[in-house]
Amino acid sequence: MKMTRFTDPQILAILRQAETGVPVPELCREHGMSNSSFYNWRAKYGGMDASMVSQMKSIEDENRRLKRMFADLSMQNDLLKEALGKK
Repeated sequence: MKMTRFTDPQILAILRQAETGVPVPELCREHGMSNSSFYNWRAKYGGMDASMVSQMKSIEDENRRLKRMFADLSMQNDLLKEALGKK
């Protein structure tokens, strides 16, 4: 998974600065990031606070775990169907 230079609290702080009226190009230059990164963050984290971000991260982790479980079970199911079909 791609790692970012900025932590979630840092991203939220940058987004709050933009909400207070600091121009986006100035923010991007100050923090050394691209405009597209800022707008992607705003689309993903816009209107969230720290507790909502941590809740979103835990839900993403659970979703990842459930997808892995589904893939394992579907692979086992396919193997069993194949083994029973050869008799």
